[in-house]
Amino acid sequence: MAYRSLRDFLARLEAEGELVCIREPVSPHLEITEIVDRVVKSGGPALLFENTGTDFPLAINLFGSYRRMCLALGVESLDQIHDELMELLSFAPPGTLLDKLRMVPRYARLARYLPRIVSRGPCQEVVMDPPDLGRLPVMTCWPEDGGPFLTLPIIHTQDPETGIRNVGLYRMQVYDGRTTGMHWHPHKVSARHFRRYQERGERMPVAVALGGDPVYTYCATAPLPDGIDEYILAGFLRRRPVELVRCRTIPLHVPADADIVIEGYVDPQEPFRLEGPFGDHTGYYSLPDYFPVFHVTCITHRRDAVYPSTIVGIPPQEDAYLGKATERIFLAPIRKTLLPEMLDMHLPIEGVFHNLAIVKIRKEYPGHAHKVMHTILGAGQMMFTKLLVITDEGVDIQNLSELVAYGVERFEPARDVIFSEGPMDILDHACSRPGFGGKLAVDLSTKTADELRLAGGLPDAADIRGRPAPIDLQTLQQRLPEVRGLHFCVPSHRPFMAFVAIEKRRPGHARQVAESLLQMPELERTRILVILDEDVDVSDTAEAVWRFTNNIDAKRDSWIVPSRGPGLPSRLVFDATRKWPEEGFTRPWPHILTMTPEVIARIDALWPRLGLGPFVPSPSRKYLRAIRRRSAVVEP
Repeated sequence: MAYRSLRDFLARLEAEGELVCIREPVSPHLEITEIVDRVVKSGGPALLFENTGTDFPLAINLFGSYRRMCLALGVESLDQIHDELMELLSFAPPGTLLDKLRMVPRYARLARYLPRIVSRGPCQEVVMDPPDLGRLPVMTCWPEDGGPFLTLPIIHTQDPETGIRNVGLYRMQVYDGRTTGMHWHPHKVSARHFRRYQERGERMPVAVALGGDPVYTYCATAPLPDGIDEYILAGFLRRRPVELVRCRTIPLHVPADADIVIEGYVDPQEPFRLEGPFGDHTGYYSLPDYFPVFHVTCITHRRDAVYPSTIVGIPPQEDAYLGKATERIFLAPIRKTLLPEMLDMHLPIEGVFHNLAIVKIRKEYPGHAHKVMHTILGAGQMMFTKLLVITDEGVDIQNLSELVAYGVERFEPARDVIFSEGPMDILDHACSRPGFGGKLAVDLSTKTADELRLAGGLPDAADIRGRPAPIDLQTLQQRLPEVRGLHFCVPSHRPFMAFVAIEKRRPGHARQVAESLLQMPELERTRILVILDEDVDVSDTAEAVWRFTNNIDAKRDSWIVPSRGPGLPSRLVFDATRKWPEEGFTRPWPHILTMTPEVIARIDALWPRLGLGPFVPSPSRKYLRAIRRRSAVVEP
């Protein structure tokens, strides 16, 4: 369904019991973040802060559950969109005249979704004179952030040569009332547009929309193929074309029903400006770097405008559900254009979109899983995938317990692990080189006779008999005093994967501990061993996976240990500890995101007046143990 405005969507959420309005004064500087972090992680509602100290209320956590994500997209389930796209895309090239005539209704259906230009729209009801970003309730989200950031800006740019529009979502640090940073990663389409203007020596017009139909925000995050207009997808999702109005000061168009529009330009001849730090979706700070500067020329808004915002950080956060929508929606075009053998895809929330992907295929020939691996690691934003697991039809990959049990029966590291290197997300802090690092794929598909022969006859893990002797943390600490935590993943009688937290005391210490652990009879059948820092709660599997996948370069920090003898498996080991300069890692290592004790205490006291029900403690309390000092960077 199509929403006429952000307030229209908020009214729907309120009618569904999915919205709480907070009338108590709350500051956008850190306090809203602390409230929202508690609400998101406890599965709470969307929030509308009505008293922000500005003329605009602030809406947040709009997409923070599967239910609200479906309401935003007008469906009962996210798989419903996948099924509709599969039906729309499932046709053979027309052959006869009759075949072509049968295609006409389908093409007509697509044509209904094309955006259209209108002469005026609610987004221009009020012109802010003079334009001043300081009048918006822009949030400072985390204590070490470089300043306040627009976190849900729908950014419009245009290729100066082709005129093709791009709509993306990139954070914008507010420097003052008329300038912001423009955080374009080099892989993004808007960054390419910027380079084209740079080559031409021309100013680049940029329009920023906030609010409107929530579909616009989702489509700005969607990994569409290059050159495909995001507003065609938006029209398809809302069953109604997007109406666009021309900006007042620049030659770009924005949704007529947006809540707020910020017009301006980026001058390619102007020196870049330092932007950040910023508490990012990885759960860590992304560190300062130099980016282009955006200059505001005009701000317009609806008379009843609502300012939309979000926070990102330690998962789960609101953005996780945007990612899950993409997982379900884009399974259809991936299957139709790249991988018809793909049956399902799972991007676990703990993997923060690009650190871990699990793909199920219909395997048809030897090496098929390798073909899928290479396709995925070269496909659009999937090229940033760090850890990739490929299975065949025998497992529900959405059920991680079932996946682990499936792996127990099949995984032989020396046979099933493939290493690679390639582009990584710029926000990945563990790569030795920014934006480039190691990748690791695991082939859990059932092996053909030819694959077993080429692998030297290595058997499936199911052929390895016997059970490990029991070992507990206390016994392990008697042998290795630096160990601080031990957790085996299911099933307990055949521990497939072990997380071990250690007090790292010297360069190379994690590898030394791993070597000692691998000599112990109790661990000789554990296929995967992960060494983590002492501040990780390894008994919390979600936290352990989040920290582990963030903190490795998959090629540099993992290795395969050969079998110790007949009937015993090889082992895959990961050093997921913080890397030290003495180990050759020269980049700064960021802190994880936590709120300050002072803000936590203020919100503790304020909680009874917020109307949010029973008290919810701060999620940051669990992670304060990891903070050595208040800084975005961990001291060497």
